[in-house]
Amino acid sequence: MARNFKPMMPFDVAMKLLTPTETKVKGVTKKTFTAPENSPLFKGSFKTYGGTENFSNDVYTVFDTAIIDTWYNPNITTECRIYICETGKVYEIKSPPENIGMRHQYMQIKVEAVGGKP
Repeated sequence: MARNFKPMMPFDVAMKLLTPTETKVKGVTKKTFTAPENSPLFKGSFKTYGGTENFSNDVYTVFDTAIIDTWYNPNITTECRIYICETGKVYEIKSPPENIGMRHQYMQIKVEAVGGKP
């Protein structure tokens, strides 16, 4: 039951919220993100599941996916990216962050690594 939700892991992983800025260049919208050193810090738990495997067109790919649990923050949206301070990896938010129990206390975010190798 969502009303009794308690995080399973402590919020001890430092992360930064990279927010987008859109600019038009020659009529094309270009999205840029804030630099990690200029972004707000937050903490949460970070769980990976060994990645998601995909085999398509004779190409084997492993998507680096994870789930982040943290305190509720309405600034975290699907447009943003998450920077993990310890590893320097950037993750894209794959689905709208879940406001657990609609209580504005905790949220869960599903993310996937941006780019290839770190």
